[in-house]
Amino acid sequence: MAQHKIILDTDPGIDDAMAIFTAMAHPDIELLGLTTTFGNVSVDQATQNALTLVEMAGSDTPVAQGVASPITKPLADFPDFVHGADGFGNLNLDPPKRRALTQSAAEFIVDQANLNPGELVIVAIGPLGNLAQALQLDPELPSKIKQVVIMGGVIASDGNVSPVAEANILSDPHAADKVMAASWSLVMVGLDVTHQIMLPRSLFDRIATENQRVGSFMHSAAKFYIDFYSSVRNIDGCYSHDVSALAYVVNPELFETISGPICVATEGVAMGQTIMSRYGIPYMLDYWKDRPDQIACMGVDDTGVIDFFETAMTGNYWR
Repeated sequence: MAQHKIILDTDPGIDDAMAIFTAMAHPDIELLGLTTTFGNVSVDQATQNALTLVEMAGSDTPVAQGVASPITKPLADFPDFVHGADGFGNLNLDPPKRRALTQSAAEFIVDQANLNPGELVIVAIGPLGNLAQALQLDPELPSKIKQVVIMGGVIASDGNVSPVAEANILSDPHAADKVMAASWSLVMVGLDVTHQIMLPRSLFDRIATENQRVGSFMHSAAKFYIDFYSSVRNIDGCYSHDVSALAYVVNPELFETISGPICVATEGVAMGQTIMSRYGIPYMLDYWKDRPDQIACMGVDDTGVIDFFETAMTGNYWR
């Protein structure tokens, strides 16, 4: 029996596709559903993409559509230069035959928390509006959740949409701040570690050869993503952003962590910055005073995460 019951909250997205397939294939994960949000693409496109991936994999994973825009800030342009206009590197695949649930993403999260009290892990790899909305629907939700693991934020490294901000957090900083303030056990798998994990182009060549079901798609989509990273970061590969959040759930020993309360800047030049009080020093500003300690990943065994991804993508599930 799978050890980890997971909802993957996602905005597919090429690296989201990597994480979705990994979650489907890993023997220690029971993927209860996909909830979609705007982010890499519109929420309508994200939902279509999630359904496409479910169909492609031959899975029966349910998909629930979520929020279409941020709580407060204006909706930004979607990063088509990173993921393509369709989210999959402009492959322009046929639309899926499957349909999403009539439940909203937030309703699905709350229902699954009630059906699996103390067992559910929410792995959020997009902006955090669905989690914020779920908290509003059920203020007792944190007591029912085993863990929230997010791919987002940055503590000490450089951002990817500003010098201090990561894209998922900046997309909806007000939602992110509500999520950081909630009393659940939260782990932030951010750029401090994901920028240490590079998936080489050759890895996707191997996946294409060994995974007859989705390997060719993954190879084609990854080419677009890798070409983007090659142009801005001088690497011949892409970073393991979303897969790393799943890796933490299954193999937390691969990561070094720190803890402290986290606030998210919601305006101005620092908008989207995830600011952890991590030095044990009392400050004149008390924004962190009544917040729970959360965990942030700061170090990682990059080879272990790459092996985690490759094993899932080339394993028996696909045969």
